[in-house]
Amino acid sequence: MSRFATGVTVLTVGGEHVHAMTANAFTSVSLDPPSVLCSVGHGAVMHSALSSAGRFAVNILGAEQEGLARHFADKKRTLGAAQFQGVDWSAGEHTGAPLLAGAVAWLECTLTDSHVFADHTLFIGTVLAAGQGDDADGLLFVNGRFGRAESPRPAAH
Repeated sequence: MSRFATGVTVLTVGGEHVHAMTANAFTSVSLDPPSVLCSVGHGAVMHSALSSAGRFAVNILGAEQEGLARHFADKKRTLGAAQFQGVDWSAGEHTGAPLLAGAVAWLECTLTDSHVFADHTLFIGTVLAAGQGDDADGLLFVNGRFGRAESPRPAAH
């Protein structure tokens, strides 16, 4: 699976147990209603944070945000609100979850279903709101390395 190129997201929850986690096991599920799926390991702090919050945000990272991806993937970072020190973000209107500045897009979701499978839970969220940032290239992860997904450019006439 390391050969399968994926986009890179940061999942966030707000409220009393604010938390973030880098995730690339993320996909769209349905357009009607708009919904998404993320897979979180049972041992991850995000697993209990997302389960108890019932709402979350997905920040789709741009190519220039590799540092954020690495930060929120670091299991040694300080947890709680302190993990956001030095990170530019604003609270989502619908979820209170951190929306990271510079993300190419973001989604605010309510947790609508979950399915336990092996050592992970598949969390399904219905999209409450969405937005997009600047037309920047996306951040990819493939073969153990970060890369750039170039945004299509309009054809010259």
